[in-house]
Amino acid sequence: MCLSNTRGRAVACFTVGLFAAGVEASLAQIARPDWRRIGNSAMELSLAGVASGPVDRVWFSEDGARLYAQTASGLAYATTDLAKWAVVPADAATPPRAAEVVAPRTPERGARLRAAVGSPRLYGFGMFVYRSDDGGVSWSNLTGFKEVSLIGGPIRDVAISPRDPDEIVVAAGTGVWRSADGGLSWSGLNQGLPNLPVRRILDTPKNSHGVVIEVEEPWGPAVMEWLPGEKQAWRPSADAQEARESELRRTLSAALGAPITAVAEAGDYLYAGSADGRLWASNDRGKSWRANPDPVVTPVRRIIVDARDPRVALAALGSRPAAAPAGARAPHVLRTVNGGAFWDDLTANLPDSGVWGIAADRASGTIYAATDRGLLMTVSDLNNPAPPNPWFSTGGGLPAANVVDVRLDAGGNQLYVALDGYGIYATPAPHRARWPRVVSAADLTDRAAAPGALLTVLGLNVREARAGETAAPVLAAANLKSEIQVPFSASGSSLALAVEAANGAMSFGVPLQPASPAIFVDPDGSPMLLDADSGVLLDAMNPARSNSRMQVLATGLGRVDPDWPAGIAAPVENPPRVAAEVRAYLDRAPLEVTRAVLAPGYIGFYLVEIEIPKLVNYGPAELYLEVNGQPSNRVRVYIEP
Repeated sequence: MCLSNTRGRAVACFTVGLFAAGVEASLAQIARPDWRRIGNSAMELSLAGVASGPVDRVWFSEDGARLYAQTASGLAYATTDLAKWAVVPADAATPPRAAEVVAPRTPERGARLRAAVGSPRLYGFGMFVYRSDDGGVSWSNLTGFKEVSLIGGPIRDVAISPRDPDEIVVAAGTGVWRSADGGLSWSGLNQGLPNLPVRRILDTPKNSHGVVIEVEEPWGPAVMEWLPGEKQAWRPSADAQEARESELRRTLSAALGAPITAVAEAGDYLYAGSADGRLWASNDRGKSWRANPDPVVTPVRRIIVDARDPRVALAALGSRPAAAPAGARAPHVLRTVNGGAFWDDLTANLPDSGVWGIAADRASGTIYAATDRGLLMTVSDLNNPAPPNPWFSTGGGLPAANVVDVRLDAGGNQLYVALDGYGIYATPAPHRARWPRVVSAADLTDRAAAPGALLTVLGLNVREARAGETAAPVLAAANLKSEIQVPFSASGSSLALAVEAANGAMSFGVPLQPASPAIFVDPDGSPMLLDADSGVLLDAMNPARSNSRMQVLATGLGRVDPDWPAGIAAPVENPPRVAAEVRAYLDRAPLEVTRAVLAPGYIGFYLVEIEIPKLVNYGPAELYLEVNGQPSNRVRVYIEP
């Protein structure tokens, strides 16, 4: 049996028997994913420190040694060092009842008050935090600056340490904040608190951009990005997709006369879903609409559409409303393959809590569902109506939290999930264990091979490999991916790659070019860039400098001079030079390339050294390489004077 990707760039042929097992057995045997966290759970909102999501209550233990915080989601955490937070069991997380405090006056209308033990000092809170040292006769605003709160708002609770009336902790819509000097200065306690209110994954890393998410802030949804090379917090981002979707939801709500909660568009097709379970489809950009002839009662949370064939779409639906009539249809995943003429129910054994997000790989028919019960997957026909198959858990290794969204990268090679509170995690897509693919080892994207390049075989534990009649060194092998180096002698326009794996012999046809450059990046889009003098990794926290030298680690730059055997680390002294001319560009302006060689001591890595000129515009910039007219992926580099 042979499979090819939608661009026809790779073909995988499987020996008889590999697919003999049924869907249920195959999915049950998929290896446990290797999850990697992308970013953390803190946000940069230009406050006194990094922020997190809403926190409802804070309190100290009786001896003041332990601090507790209860998030808006109802989970409670505790810390003894003000840095590491641990989950507190529900039966041990009951906050004390706040004592009623009476004062001659309050600092603002509706403000609540807290009294320090053994002291006339009072603290008040509402939009701001206040202090009174005379029993409430006069008040000082502790967090206001030009009518803006230094720690965000509104303030939901204040706890005063039983050890010291100057130590107070505040629960706000932006997390937990502390002052050790009676409110004169503030610091956030949110860096290690798993309380990121992520709701959607809007985009995965590409073209020098990082992961983009939607979070729920006290004042409404906001778009945040984990910038490539970032180390501290998620930062605000302008995302055209979210702005477009928000405007489209508003427009269609008015046009269709329903509260539209989900939209999707591709080509001339538009899809819309409402809070009361109705679905519409249009194949003429909204001039006319077709309603789902089989209405349901579950709210539509998300719709995804195949950009290459917009007649194919999936809808994720929520839980059955309490007021729903008995016997009313309440599915959680619907599929259409004919542009919304009718929708098939793929719910099968999905939990009644419903589905928050959905992702699919059209070529394999794999569908992932984000639910309160974890990440689930199934395989279904995404070309024709067909009965549903069972769903299986594939979220092993993730923190115990609600999965609120799931997304595949453009090639269906990496899987990203959003966990309420914890943020974003990524892994090589588990379905590649059934549908392997050969991709560039630099960024796990579909890319032509080149002599000497590193390739990743997703989904296979490769034991041996051959490129035509020549052995291709296997450099690393694991359950979900293996690394192979293309022999430097490879030639022609196609590479016939044959592998021996734990589950049989397979072959792949991979396009071959003299050069196919790619800069190595992490799953969050962080490139492998080094300062040439110190060898220190460059990122947002350690930027490059003007008039300095930077080293770029890449693969796919082609043949070298003198010839070098594949599978052998390049020599430290006088490593072979790249035979072709290597060019580098920063924001499309050419840079001087001073050296392009095999990376000393590495296998399959190339090292390109470039001179950074004196620049006028500092900050983030876009870097890429070009060899034989073939451009690499674009990555983000940070530059300071």
